Amino acid sequence: MSRLRPLAVLLLAGLLGACSILPKSPVLSIYRLPASALPEQSAGPRSDWALRVNTPYSSQLLDSTRIAVLPPGDQLNVYQGVRWSDRAPLLLRDRLIAGFIDDGRIAAISSDANRLHADLELDSDLRVFHSEYQDGRPVARILLEVRLVQSGSLRILASRRFDISQTASDSSVAAVVNAFGQAGDQLTRELLDWTLARGQASRAP
Repeated sequence: MSRLRPLAVLLLAGLLGACSILPKSPVLSIYRLPASALPEQSAGPRSDWALRVNTPYSSQLLDSTRIAVLPPGDQLNVYQGVRWSDRAPLLLRDRLIAGFIDDGRIAAISSDANRLHADLELDSDLRVFHSEYQDGRPVARILLEVRLVQSGSLRILASRRFDISQTASDSSVAAVVNAFGQAGDQLTRELLDWTLARGQASRAP
């Protein structure tokens, strides 16, 4: 029995040594989509209708937490070692909802997560949510095809394509993420004005 004990100690030491040389899991940097609060609007038309913002449809690549990049050569890729804090369509949906609430001109805002009653719905397809290189510089681009839909009948009242681009200050991932935030802010402002105008027109007698 005493002869087996040194052998066991040697085997245990060998196993511990083997564990120490195994590759370590890479440390991921998690980024939220930056956003600037929209100022509350006290002037201008205000709605008396409720709006539901649905999660945009997207491709399998974009419907993920990976941060996509289109480098020269048209081969879509992803930044290594970094992730969004949620899937891109959800990040964008929540950004739009937050901006609409900040603005305050639409009476009630909800999402498809809770399925509350709404008079109108924003339905959309997220075609582009990646950075791409233009003249050697990374540009954050968001392409969203939007439809304003009447709840219940599902009749399309209006549709529009929003194509927003924002050049990053440098090629770092942090700068690219910041450019995505600025593009999201611009998209929110433009989409809000369009939704309010089209929604008011659809409710006119």
